[in-house]
Amino acid sequence: MTQLSPDTQEMLDSLRAAVSETLERKQRLGHYAVIWEDDKPMLVGEDAPDQIDRHSPGGQAPD
Repeated sequence: MTQLSPDTQEMLDSLRAAVSETLERKQRLGHYAVIWEDDKPMLVGEDAPDQIDRHSPGGQAPD
């Protein structure tokens, strides 16, 4: 792995912490999250819709 500069590592750590806190908060509130996995968006969480409608504005899940 490439060695990062101290400033870059600090920024990366900060971003990881922010994402982790946000995902934890969404889980506590019962909200689903959209993550990127296997080159496509995935909806995760108990209330996540079954699929993403890529043709609707904003990529909203169908009702």
